[in-house]
Amino acid sequence: MAEREPITILIVDDHAIVRQGLRALFALQPDCKVVGEADSGEAAVSMAALLVPDIILMDLVMPGLDGVEATRRVKQASPRSQVIVLTSFHEDAQIFPALRAGALSYLLKDVDPDELVETVRRAVRGESVLHPQVAARVVHELRKSKQTSTNPFAELSERELDVLRLIADGRSNAEIASRLSISEKTVKGHVSNILSKLYLLDRTQAAVFAWQQGLMRRDEKATNNKMRDE
Repeated sequence: MAEREPITILIVDDHAIVRQGLRALFALQPDCKVVGEADSGEAAVSMAALLVPDIILMDLVMPGLDGVEATRRVKQASPRSQVIVLTSFHEDAQIFPALRAGALSYLLKDVDPDELVETVRRAVRGESVLHPQVAARVVHELRKSKQTSTNPFAELSERELDVLRLIADGRSNAEIASRLSISEKTVKGHVSNILSKLYLLDRTQAAVFAWQQGLMRRDEKATNNKMRDE
């Protein structure tokens, strides 16, 4: 019977000591093989495209390209690779964008080594593992979403809805500030709140979400275009 190929792993973390520790851990596992290390999100995307590893252990907070955006790009460059977030952060601002970006599992760095190894093995089978604190937040959010499913924008204020409509209409911060008679700094604050409340990564996702959820109607688009031309 042919021996099964080892699980290939790419480690992504900007701290060398963390990468070394993870490499040492997986060197003890006969069914695992670390094929590369990346110290930045940019390097992770390049190496994922080149190596096409089974598993990518992804830190979230790194200089330059952060782990959330790196996860999104990695999944585009190597769709078969499963991303396991391994981080110290368990706030909503990290959890939901990372999962939306394509991460399969989300663990904190205090995880037991044996549990991390088992999570890697499960990820190869497509099975997700969430740290208990993360799982609790996900369950809470699912329950809340169910209660407000008729209105996905229930958490947004009227002003935030105005800003979101203008984002969906392709307006810049300067244009939004002018249209609503507020400062660009205030607009940036509203945009940040919108992304946080909707668990979205950037303005593009916000615009797409607004259209998908029916916030923008075709007649509104026509009206806005007319107003722009006047």
